[in-house]
Amino acid sequence: MNLTPASTVLVQGITRPLASYHVARMLAYGTNIVAGVSAGQGGQELQGLPVFDLVEQASNQVGSIEATIIFVESYGVLDAALEAIEAGIRQIILITSGIPPLDTIRLLRKAQATNTLIVGPKSSGIIVPGKVLLGTQESEFYTPGTVAMISRTSTLTYEVALALTHAGLGQSISVNLGSDPIVGSSFRQWLQILATHEETQAIVLVDCTGGGSEEETAQYIAQTIDKPVIVYVAGCNTPVDKQVANASAIIAAQLSGPVTNATTAQHKVAAFTKVKVPVAGRPSQIPDLVKKALKKSMKLN
Repeated sequence: MNLTPASTVLVQGITRPLASYHVARMLAYGTNIVAGVSAGQGGQELQGLPVFDLVEQASNQVGSIEATIIFVESYGVLDAALEAIEAGIRQIILITSGIPPLDTIRLLRKAQATNTLIVGPKSSGIIVPGKVLLGTQESEFYTPGTVAMISRTSTLTYEVALALTHAGLGQSISVNLGSDPIVGSSFRQWLQILATHEETQAIVLVDCTGGGSEEETAQYIAQTIDKPVIVYVAGCNTPVDKQVANASAIIAAQLSGPVTNATTAQHKVAAFTKVKVPVAGRPSQIPDLVKKALKKSMKLN
C-alpha cells in the first residue's frame, strides 16, 4: 500500500449521481483519477475523464491502474470487483452498501487468492491528508501529519480527526473499513500495513459495538506492533442487550443472532485494557493519549 498523488485511480459506476459528485471532490483534492467505467455508457467524457464500458478497455487505453473505487449498484458489485481483479487492480474500495453476503464472501475468496486489498463494503474510503482522497471522506477535518486512523465508523471518525487536528496532531492516513455485516480488510490487516508505513508514528483505532475478534486484535498489537496504538470504542454506555449502528447493520446483526457479550463495547474495551493498550473514554481524550504514547515511545527509542 503506497498511495501518492501520482497513484492512478479508476472509478467504476462513474455516471451514477453519487459517484459524479464525489469524483469532482476527489479531482479537486488532487487525486489522479485516470478514467471511469460505466457499462453501456462508454465513449463519453465526464468531468474531463474518458468513460469506458469495461475495466479492460480502460486499462488498455490509460495503462496500469493502481486502485479502483466502486459505486455500482449492490447487485453488480461482485462482477465489477472481479472485473477489476482480472485487469490486475489490487486495491479496491467498495462504497456501495447492502451487497449480498454470498457475493462478498466470493469476492473475499478471490481477493485472498490474488493478494488484493478490499476496503468496504459501505466504506467512506481512504484519505492521505494533503495528497490523495479515495472515496467519500470529508477532507476538511484532516491535516497532514503522522497519526494514522483506522475506523469502522464514518461520522465519528471526522470528530476524532478534528480533535487531533486541533491538538496539532496531523494524520498520515485514515481508512474506513466499512460497516456492512461482512467487510474485506480488518483492523489487524491494516495494523500490519501501518507497522511499516514510514509516515506513521502512532495509530488510532475507532471501533463500535458489533463484530468481534477484538481479543485477536489486542493480542496482535501487544505482540507485534511497536508503534503506539490508541483505541476508542463507541457505545460503552449502551445497555448490553442493545445494538448501536445504522439501521441496515442492526437489522443484519439481529437476523444473524442475538447480541452477545463478545460484541459489546464493554467487552472490547476489556480486551484492549487487558494487554495495556490505552483506551479513550471519549473522543476528546484521544489527542492527550496519543501525545503521552508518543512521548513514551520516544523515550524508549
